[in-house]
Amino acid sequence: MIPIKDDIPSGTYPFVTIAFIALNAAVFFYQLTLGLPGLERFIYRTAAIPVEITSFYDIAPSAVVPLPFTLLTAMFVHGGLFHIGGNMLFLWIFGDNVEDRFGHVAFFIFYLLAGVVASLSHIMFEPESTVPMVGASGAIAGVLGAYFLLFPKAQVYTLVILPLYVSMVRLPALLFLGFWFFFQILNSGASWVNGASGGVAWLAHVGGFVAGVAGALAYKLLRAVFGSNKRR
Repeated sequence: MIPIKDDIPSGTYPFVTIAFIALNAAVFFYQLTLGLPGLERFIYRTAAIPVEITSFYDIAPSAVVPLPFTLLTAMFVHGGLFHIGGNMLFLWIFGDNVEDRFGHVAFFIFYLLAGVVASLSHIMFEPESTVPMVGASGAIAGVLGAYFLLFPKAQVYTLVILPLYVSMVRLPALLFLGFWFFFQILNSGASWVNGASGGVAWLAHVGGFVAGVAGALAYKLLRAVFGSNKRR
């Protein structure tokens, strides 16, 4: 299922969402100029590598930032066109509404924190892994979790592609994102049992989504305590 758009217009201009998309795109275009050896070196220098994080030991080639901060740099590096394309599509569709609800500054902080929590969720279960983690999907999973809680009745226009069947359907966000989350849990369980993830940090998606739901719950609680504002 490929989301195309939702039916919730944003009440404010999504500066932060667009800035994140632009930064991811800029880094990806830079990656394309490096060539294969240079790209591999760049990924290892910017990725979050579990064993480096857990041991605080920098394996050559050295990271471009102190090791804990690779949890942030890794969010803006991608492994290919489909990787970044899918991530940015989800961020574009769901990010603007969450940013509208949280506010620009809070959304900026929320996005980065969700990405960090997502990476740590994977590292917790793969502490000795030397496989580099890159991509925005953990942070975007946080955005999806927040959207799931804040806009459950929104309609998501979805392209459904099955053998001998292609159709555009409208699905409630609760159903679309609930299925997405279930799929991540299913795959994380399968990868844990089989010892292979197919190159996808499924547990990072699960951790990011849960962090997003928690962030949205915190927002709702703070709003209830301190009073509503003009946001929807």
